[in-house]
Amino acid sequence: MTLIEFLMLLLVAGVCGSIGQSIAGVTKGGCLVSIAVGFIGALLGMWVAGALGLPEVFVIRIDGEGFPIVWSIVGSALFVALISFISRGSRRR
Repeated sequence: MTLIEFLMLLLVAGVCGSIGQSIAGVTKGGCLVSIAVGFIGALLGMWVAGALGLPEVFVIRIDGEGFPIVWSIVGSALFVALISFISRGSRRR
């Protein structure tokens, strides 16, 4: 993987992560947080899709590797909502 392909992958993950954060209603963090949420969302989303037997809907291929856009956004929204729920629950105590 070249540097340009790696930067493209980071850009796509960042956009997916920020869309997932917007859907969940949490906009804390910056660009690096969005990239991390995008990658975690891709893993979580593909795991949920595999468990439910759902196909990959929209995949971007970068250097032969696929990055699932739709499942990354869905997984990012689920991950951010879960983290937000856990952190808000601990503040109330």
